[in-house]
Amino acid sequence: MQFIPEDTIDQVVGALEQAPDAYAQALEAMKEHQPILLAYPFTENFEAFTAQEREYFLFLMLVVWTAVSKYETPQLVDEQQLSEVEDANWAIIHGNKGGHFRSRLDPFFDGYPQEDLLAFAEDALTQDEEEVEALVSREGQEALFVSLKTIIDCLTGYNADISESGK
Repeated sequence: MQFIPEDTIDQVVGALEQAPDAYAQALEAMKEHQPILLAYPFTENFEAFTAQEREYFLFLMLVVWTAVSKYETPQLVDEQQLSEVEDANWAIIHGNKGGHFRSRLDPFFDGYPQEDLLAFAEDALTQDEEEVEALVSREGQEALFVSLKTIIDCLTGYNADISESGK
C-alpha cells in the first residue's frame, strides 16, 4: 500500500466538511464498496458511545476510507478480518498500561507504515481539548482510537500486529 500523506488527509477532511454532497457521496460509495465497514459503527460494540461520538467516528472513518481510496481500491473487508485486527489492537493497548492517552498509543506508531493516518486518528481524538471533550469523552478516546486504527489496518492491509498479539 502506498503511503497516504498528511496533505491528502487534510484535503479529504476539507472536502467532507465543506461539501455536504461529498459526505453523502462518500457514504454511498462506502455502502457500495465496504458494507461491513459502514456497518461497524452501528454494531453492539458502539452502543456505549454517545450518538455524537458515533457520528464523529463515522466522519473519521469516511476520511480514512476516502484518503486510502485515492491511492488504490481497498480490499473488501469482512467481519472475521475486522474482528481479528480489532482484537490484536486491543491486545497492544492492554499491554501498555499507565500514562496518559498519547503515551499509551506509542506502541502503535513503532514502525507503522501509515504513520500519517495514525497521527490523524490520534490528533482527531486529542488535538483541541475543549472541542474534543464536547465530541468524545475521555473514556471514549481509547476505544475510538482502537476502532479507527482497526479500520486503517483493514483498509491498508496491515496485519503485522495480528501476529504480534499471538493470533
